[in-house]
Amino acid sequence: MTPGRSGRVPVALLLPAVAAVVFLVVPLVGLLARTPWASLPQRLTAPGVLTALRLSMLTATLATLLCVALGVPLAWLLARVDFPGRRLVRALITVPLVLPPVVGGIALLLALGRRGLLGSWLDTTFGITLPFTTAGVVVAESFVALPFLVIAVEGALRGSDTRYEEAAATLGATRWTAFTHVTLPLVAPGIAAGAVLCWARALGEFGATITFAGNYPGITQTMPLAVYQTMESGDLDGAVVLSLVLLAVSVTILTALRDRWLTAP
Repeated sequence: MTPGRSGRVPVALLLPAVAAVVFLVVPLVGLLARTPWASLPQRLTAPGVLTALRLSMLTATLATLLCVALGVPLAWLLARVDFPGRRLVRALITVPLVLPPVVGGIALLLALGRRGLLGSWLDTTFGITLPFTTAGVVVAESFVALPFLVIAVEGALRGSDTRYEEAAATLGATRWTAFTHVTLPLVAPGIAAGAVLCWARALGEFGATITFAGNYPGITQTMPLAVYQTMESGDLDGAVVLSLVLLAVSVTILTALRDRWLTAP
């Protein structure tokens, strides 16, 4: 018998737990119940559906790669280096978690638009324009998803045993060598968990994307934006089908990744 898991479950804990499960599951059941299964094949092959799905998968993957490249070093800095203003930096990183996505999109426009703080320089110097492009979708998704990766990896770093890194240092390893050969393997599950959360958040991003990148089919129209447009046109069944596709893709990939990397022993 597992220690701490024997005995009766207190009713005061059981009832809210069951209510939470019902609260989360019932909307998904409603979506499945409302799905027009008879016309599902025709709707799935409708123009724009596969295009929006491919674009969503591509931009979410690129956004995740960008977040890993930027977020892992940042998480290491927050977890391993004591520098002035560290608490402020950590607080600023968590702002996108609570910031309304539409506000985030406006902030991106003011920063990276053609007349923005950095956007005007990018445009005049390199001819790079991010708003209303596919690259703009990746930027918007990265902005809202990066905190998930940083928080997950920083937590993994703080929970890892630093004695291995210290042992590597005593053997003459540089800090970079210790990071790549010791630290990264130790926190690989945390990085995987953060990447999964990051990818899922990027896949479902809506507000910042439509504000910063627009809703242009084939260029910036991801699946959440396609669901919104279909719903606005009065086609509820079409919106349900698109939502079902997005749900199926998310659940499939998250389950596969969890079974491979995140399952606790």
